[in-house]
Amino acid sequence: MSDPTYQFSRAITRRPAASIVDGLRAEDTGTPDLAQMLKDHARYVAALKRTGAEVIELPPLEDYPDAVFVEDTALCLPQGAVMMRPGAASRLGEVAEMEPTIRAVYDDVRRIRGPGHIEGGDILVTGREILVGRSDRTDAAGVAELAGIVAEWGHDLREVFTPPGVLHFKTDCSLLDGETILATRRLDASGCFEGYRVLHVPEGEEAAANSVRFNDLVLLPAGFARTAEMLDKAGYEVVEINNSECAKLDGGMSCLSLRF
Repeated sequence: MSDPTYQFSRAITRRPAASIVDGLRAEDTGTPDLAQMLKDHARYVAALKRTGAEVIELPPLEDYPDAVFVEDTALCLPQGAVMMRPGAASRLGEVAEMEPTIRAVYDDVRRIRGPGHIEGGDILVTGREILVGRSDRTDAAGVAELAGIVAEWGHDLREVFTPPGVLHFKTDCSLLDGETILATRRLDASGCFEGYRVLHVPEGEEAAANSVRFNDLVLLPAGFARTAEMLDKAGYEVVEINNSECAKLDGGMSCLSLRF
């Protein structure tokens, strides 16, 4: 039986819009190069398709500069999907834009109605539970509302905490298989992964922690040679994809797709 934590038959992506240059960022490290981002995004989509998955490719949304980061808009589980309620006001409209696509592929679609906020980048689904990190974009009320929804589908949810200064929980971690997590030492030090097998990204390569396991592949941001070598030695098939432009907007590998 396939593992639903990383075995997928479908994914949803959205092409970057020209307005991406106005996307949110915690620190200004330069204006994203749209042409480069489009090339990188195409390679990302090609890697997903390489596994045999169907990729639903949505058009750009000029009114929403951050809409390429589709993961924040929904949580996709085997039993159903939950539309999120982003903590950044400028991103709230992205959820309504995504909902018709989600409803076309899911029979059971729920919504976070608020007043709390929660974004998909703070949610890690493992083989035993759903971990949700409190952050500047996800608050206690949002976590509590999601917990009530997923409990109806038989999922246990555990609230954890994102390190200060880190945008999303999954900025510092990703799932390699149902019981193995790639993480930064600063996040693992909180004790949130007790009982799991944890692989630490090497010092100086913290940005590599946001990777994504998709079927037989681990999509890793390019430029982190020691992490790539570690994962290769651990038996994972790594595909490196340039992420320089998304990184200027605090975006990583997992942010660019919804996987189910």
